[in-house]
Amino acid sequence: MRKIKKEKKPTRSWKRSVVKAITYRCLIMVLDFTAIKLFTGSTNVAGGFVIVSNVYTTVAYFIHERLWLRVKWGMA
Repeated sequence: MRKIKKEKKPTRSWKRSVVKAITYRCLIMVLDFTAIKLFTGSTNVAGGFVIVSNVYTTVAYFIHERLWLRVKWGMA
């Protein structure tokens, strides 16, 4: 009788979550800056908004990502 080997699910490290958060924020920063610059015409306003919003949203995304790793719903 042959034993069936159970495949391990790949683990997702905190480093992966950090890299995903950083690359996502870079994309959002470019989009936010462009939209705000177009709406206001001000580089200073657009730049200020991007800096402030980038700090708190990056932290929020990282926490959100790590919390979802604990949720088993929808996992095969």
